[in-house]
Amino acid sequence: MISNEQIIDAAVATRDPYADSNSLEFRFRSRRFVKIRQIIEDILGERGQAHILDIGGTETYWLIGRDFLRQNRSRIKITLVNTEPENVKDEMMFTALIGDGADPRLFAGSQFDLVHSNSVIEHVGSWDRMCAFAENTKRLSSRYYVQTPNYWFPYEPHFRFPGFQYLPEKVRVALIMRYSLGFFRRIDDVAEARDIIHHHQLISTRQMRELFSDAEVSHEKVLGLNKSIIAARA
Repeated sequence: MISNEQIIDAAVATRDPYADSNSLEFRFRSRRFVKIRQIIEDILGERGQAHILDIGGTETYWLIGRDFLRQNRSRIKITLVNTEPENVKDEMMFTALIGDGADPRLFAGSQFDLVHSNSVIEHVGSWDRMCAFAENTKRLSSRYYVQTPNYWFPYEPHFRFPGFQYLPEKVRVALIMRYSLGFFRRIDDVAEARDIIHHHQLISTRQMRELFSDAEVSHEKVLGLNKSIIAARA
C-alpha cells in the first residue's frame, strides 16, 4: 500500500506550475520575457544570431517565449548550465551541460551574446559565491539579465510561507522538518534541512545593486510591492 508520505512526495515531484500556461508563476515569467525578448531582438538585429547562456535554467522555463523562439529557432542557441544533469527535448536549440555558476573557471575564454539567469542566484549559497556568480555573469557577456525574488516581499516563493525568510534559521529548519512547505516534502534529516535553508537565501535590492553595479536594476511589482528584482545590462 502507498503511504501518505509517498503520495505527498509524488505530488511535489510532479507539480510544475512553470509548465502550466494558466498558472500565476507562468504569467509572471511571461511578463518578464518582454524585456528578455527585446534584448534578444537587439542581438539578432546586430549579429543575425544569438547564443544565450542560461545559468541554472531549464528548457521548460523557455516555454514563456515559445512562439518567439519557434519563429527564430534557426538563429537562437541556448546553453543550459546546471550542477545536476538536465535533459532536453529540443536538441537543435538547447544544449545542457554540467557546471557551477559560481566557478570562476566557468567557460574560461568564452563569450556569449546574452547571459540569462532566473531565480538562481539566491540558491548558490554564501555571499562570496553570489559575488562569484555575478562576476561570471558580467565576464561571459556584455549583455545579461538576472532575476531574483525580493527579500523584502512578504511572501517567500520557494516555501510559500508568508515571512518565512525573516524567521531565525533554527525556526526555518524546524518548520521544513515538520511540514511539507511549497515545493518541498517534509525533510527528515536535519543536515539536509539546514542545507536547503542555506541554499535559499533571498537578497535585497541594495545587495543586487552591489552585485551588479553596471546594471539597470528594476522591480516586478505586485499590489504596489516589489515582488522580485531584475538586474539587466542590455
